Amino acid sequence: MTDPASLRLLACQIDVPPMTHAEERDAHLARTTRLVSDALSERPADLVVLPELSSIDYARPAFDALNDLAEPLEGPSFQAWASVAQAHGTHVVFGFARQAGPDRFISMGVAAPDGTCLGAYDKLHLCQYGASMEKEYFTRGDHVLTFEVNGLTCAPIICYDIRIPELSRSLTLKHGADVILHSGAYYRDESFATWHEFITARALENQVYLLSLNRAGAHFGGSAFCRPWMDETQPKMPFDAHAEDLRWFDVTRSEIAEAREGYTFLKDRLPDYDALPRS
Repeated sequence: MTDPASLRLLACQIDVPPMTHAEERDAHLARTTRLVSDALSERPADLVVLPELSSIDYARPAFDALNDLAEPLEGPSFQAWASVAQAHGTHVVFGFARQAGPDRFISMGVAAPDGTCLGAYDKLHLCQYGASMEKEYFTRGDHVLTFEVNGLTCAPIICYDIRIPELSRSLTLKHGADVILHSGAYYRDESFATWHEFITARALENQVYLLSLNRAGAHFGGSAFCRPWMDETQPKMPFDAHAEDLRWFDVTRSEIAEAREGYTFLKDRLPDYDALPRS
């Protein structure tokens, strides 16, 4: 019997070229929307996900050019991906640099199948170590975002957010997230090696699906898809270490329920750990 609460997800580990001008951003958007549209024509999906800042390069020269590359919520990136969403009857979660008044945010926008905007999530935790220099250019966000696809609740988070466990926990327990969409721009610096340990922990401790999607490239790659339960018979599912890689995954509420019934981590939590006395 088919699970009525299910979706097919297309995760796109794409390459992003260097850029400092809006014309280069828009040419990149034209290429990637064609790439994804061709994939959807061959195999439809209910939800498409792109990496962090998938519209622009993650590099200081691009960030120095944010006067040209940053855009409003329903700017060129939204228009490009909304066309894909409407043409293929799917949701698209895409990364872009959002301009709102004097502030700039690292954002994930959501385009609905009817071409409308469901909102944007602005990165809550800005990274300032290794190859990251986000606090020099961006403002941190102040809200979470969830949206529903086929009865399943999806929640985007961005890169460094995964290393702060309270966010994923709150999305699961307070906001009912079934699928955490973790889009990143993981450069192969000294923090790269620990990334997968964090995504494995967040998926297992919250018993949710977790897509951790990096961009492609010589210094990036290595995305992975985590299920609500993983072990030696069902490990997390890796992407190519470097190349562009588009992958489809099926998500069902019944798999979440089965994991939570067999492994009662969430049910066995105490109501208030802060209230416990110290002996």
